[in-house]
Amino acid sequence: MPDLQILTPDGDSRIVPLDTERLTIGRSSASDLSFPDDNGLSRQHLSIERSGQGWAVTDLASKNGTILNGNRVASKTPLKAGDRIMAGHLIIVYDGTTMQQSRPVVVFDPNREDEEEHTSSSTVITNLEGAIRTDKQGDAAGVAAAQISALVRAGNELSGHRPLPELFRFILDLAIGAVKADRGVLLTIEEGDLVVRANKGEGFHISSTVRDRVLTSGASVLVRDTSIDDAFRERKSIVEQNIRTLMAVPLQTRDQIIGIIYVDSPSLLREFTRDDLNLLTVMANVAAIRIEQSRFAEMEQARKLLARDLEQAADIQRQFLPGTAPPVGGLDLAGHNAPCRTVGGDYYDFFPYENNRVAMVLGDVSGKGMPASLLMMGLQARVEVLAEEPRDLALVMTKLNRITAANCPSNRFITLFFCILDGDTGELTYCNAGHNPPVVARADGSHELLPGGGPVIGIIGSIEYTALHAHLDHGDTLVIYSDGVTEAANTLDDEFETDRLAEAVAGVRDQSAEAILAEINRAVASFTVGVPQGDDITVIVAKRK
Repeated sequence: MPDLQILTPDGDSRIVPLDTERLTIGRSSASDLSFPDDNGLSRQHLSIERSGQGWAVTDLASKNGTILNGNRVASKTPLKAGDRIMAGHLIIVYDGTTMQQSRPVVVFDPNREDEEEHTSSSTVITNLEGAIRTDKQGDAAGVAAAQISALVRAGNELSGHRPLPELFRFILDLAIGAVKADRGVLLTIEEGDLVVRANKGEGFHISSTVRDRVLTSGASVLVRDTSIDDAFRERKSIVEQNIRTLMAVPLQTRDQIIGIIYVDSPSLLREFTRDDLNLLTVMANVAAIRIEQSRFAEMEQARKLLARDLEQAADIQRQFLPGTAPPVGGLDLAGHNAPCRTVGGDYYDFFPYENNRVAMVLGDVSGKGMPASLLMMGLQARVEVLAEEPRDLALVMTKLNRITAANCPSNRFITLFFCILDGDTGELTYCNAGHNPPVVARADGSHELLPGGGPVIGIIGSIEYTALHAHLDHGDTLVIYSDGVTEAANTLDDEFETDRLAEAVAGVRDQSAEAILAEINRAVASFTVGVPQGDDITVIVAKRK
C-alpha cells in the first residue's frame, strides 16, 4: 500500500500508510490525522482518497488552500509518486506504491531452534569494514571492474536531490541492477519498526535470524544456495517461491543502522557471490548516508518554512497589541511586550472610555510559542467585545471565563488581570483571575500588592468573579506584569521577584510611565545577564499625575 510521509514544522517525520478508503487531515480532532497546533490548517483541510487504481487529493474548502507541487488544488487531483503537498505548515509526500498487493510485502519468518548458531558453507557473513577491506585488495580478490563501475554510478546518481519516496525506489533499483537480482525490498526503521519503503516484487519471507543479524550487529548476510543450506532448504516459503540465492545488508551510516536492503533470485544460473555481497554492502552504506542527508535537508526545509511562518505570525500578533498607550486625562500610561520566542502567549491592551476612564487588561496563557499565541489571539478578540464600556467588571470576567472554558484545551489556562482606572478620582476597580498581584508604588516610596482574586480562566466555566477596589493618589503608580518579570532567573537560578520589581519602580517613581517601564526592563535584563529569556515579559505602567 502507498504511504504518506508527513513533515511537521518542528522537524518530525511521520510515516502514515494509506490503509483506508479515505483519509482526512486538519486541525479538528474529527480529522483522521489531527494537527491542532497548526494554525495554518483549517479544521477539515484536505482529504486523500482512493480514485480508480490510484489516489487523489481534494481540498476541503480550506481557508489557506492546499498546494500540490507548487500549484493550488482547485478540484480532486490524482497523485503520482513523489508528489509534494503543502497544507498549513505541513509537507506531505506521497510515495505512490502500487495498491495491487493482496498479501504483505514482507513477512519475517520465526527462528528455527537450531538456526541461531547455524552457519553453513553456503552462508557468507561480512560487514562494512570487511567489505571495504576486501575491495582494497584488488580485482583478484575483490570487486570486478563492472562492480566498481556500479559503485561509481551509484555515487554519481545519488548525489542529486530527490524526494525521499523517489530516493528509496531509486536506491533499490540501483541495488537490484548492480547484483542482477530478480527482486528486492528496502525497509527503514521508523519508531522501532521496519517499514517497507520500496519494493520490486512481493511476498518476501525474510528469516528473523537474518534480520536480527543485520540490525543488531551490522552484518551483511549471503546465502549462495538455499537448497543446500539447512537453515533454509526446509522452509516452506523458500521452497514455494523457489528462492535459491539471497542477500541482506544493512543501510548503515557512521553512527547507526537505519534499515535493510534484501534481494533474492530463484535461479542458480547466477548465484550471488561474496563480491556481490561486498558491492551491495558498500552501496547500501553510500545509500544510507544519502538517505540521512535527504532527511536532514527536508527537516531543514521544514524548519525554514516554520521560521518564515513564525515571523509572519509575530508580525500579525504585534499588530494586535497596542503600538502606544492612549492619552487619558489625569493618567500617564505605558505598555511593553517581549515574547521569549518568535510568538508568545502574553497579551495586554488599553480601552479608553469617556470621562478620563481607561480599562487595562494583561493576560498570560499557559505555555509558550505558537499554541499559546493562538489562545492569546482568541482571548484578545473576546476581551475586545466584552470591554466595550463595561458597567459590571465582575460580570465581564465571568462571561469571559465561561466563553473561554468552552473553547480552551484541557491542558491550557489563562491568568488575567482586568481593571478600570479613573484618571479624575484615582478610583481603581479590578478583577484578578489567578494572575500575579499588581504592584502599587506609592509616591512616598512605599509599595503594596493588590489583594484578592479568583481562579484562572478557562478551566471551570461556572465560576463567578468578584470586583475589588483600590485607590491611587497623585504620584502613585500601578504596575501590572506577567510572571516572566518576577520569575526571570539569573545564573544562580535566583528569581527577580516582586521586591526587586518594587525597588526598581521606587527608584524612578518621580519620572514618566515610559521611564518607569524602561527601568523595569533594564533591571530585569541586568539581573538575568548571561541567561536566555525563559518566558514572555509583559508590563503595563499606569501613573496618576
